[in-house]
Amino acid sequence: MTETAVDAVEPSPLALAVDIGGTKLAAALIGADGAVVLADRVATPQPGPGPGAAEQVWAALADLVKRMVDAAGDRPIVGVGASTAGPFDLVGATISPVNIHAWRGFPLVDRLREAVPGVPVRLAGDGSCAAVGEHWRGAGRGHDDLLVLVVSTGVGGGMIHGGRPFLGVGGNAAHVGHMVVDLDGEPCPCGGQGCVEALSSGPSMVRYALREGWHATGEGTARDLAAAARAGDPVAVAAFERAGRALAAGIVSAAAMCELSQVVIGGGVAESADLLFPSLQAGLDHFGRMGFLQGIGLRTAELGGSAGLIGAAALIHEPERYWS
Repeated sequence: MTETAVDAVEPSPLALAVDIGGTKLAAALIGADGAVVLADRVATPQPGPGPGAAEQVWAALADLVKRMVDAAGDRPIVGVGASTAGPFDLVGATISPVNIHAWRGFPLVDRLREAVPGVPVRLAGDGSCAAVGEHWRGAGRGHDDLLVLVVSTGVGGGMIHGGRPFLGVGGNAAHVGHMVVDLDGEPCPCGGQGCVEALSSGPSMVRYALREGWHATGEGTARDLAAAARAGDPVAVAAFERAGRALAAGIVSAAAMCELSQVVIGGGVAESADLLFPSLQAGLDHFGRMGFLQGIGLRTAELGGSAGLIGAAALIHEPERYWS
């Protein structure tokens, strides 16, 4: 009996993606097709001030990373992509997220290189990674001039310009949430005044509604506000209209600078697209009168909470498009 030799099939490579935020730390193993093979998350530690605070946060992330490395088994991990809240410094490879007080100038890239040696580590902002993810495998496919906004407790964003991420020198470009759209507007958590985020984030919408006389139900969250708007509460409806108009002003301002063909809206507030999108579309029509500002497509995100992780994986699997 003659034996037939069978070529060994090489295990398909994986990217190890991490997504760092103020409330959660997430990690995932993601294939070259963008499929999430395994994912896990933990709450972001909230240590008090002190010399060991930064290491407490790192220990939680390092444990997640180790579990992913162990779970990969025989499949090679070819790189680590990191999506993080900002601000950060791509040149110095450090991060100082406003919502992780323990990390100021934290050397995240060096720490990840120590945890997963011998492979590249690539870092980008969470908004930029969400934009890359939606461009690579989500609602932005086929649109090479794309803005992605994540409307939740804040308003984050990222931009694809000419088919490539628009990052800026330090990696902090495309912060549309901190474009000023109301010169006499409310203070913003960033320290500025009248930013898109100060009018359109979930907490900002709730604050406005309460100030205007909304009698909150439940815990008084943005979801409670959405339920009230769907039930016809005029103050709740006005809060969504105001938020949509502010988002539109920010989008048109960004489009006037860079030209855009598509805008993708994600995040928790985007779950109320039925309430937000009518005023958002009306605002785009009102503010965008010049020809090249008209006809911008508007879609909801497809990747949900995985957009940042998938975008971080694209930095590893598709570096010629999204990194180099």
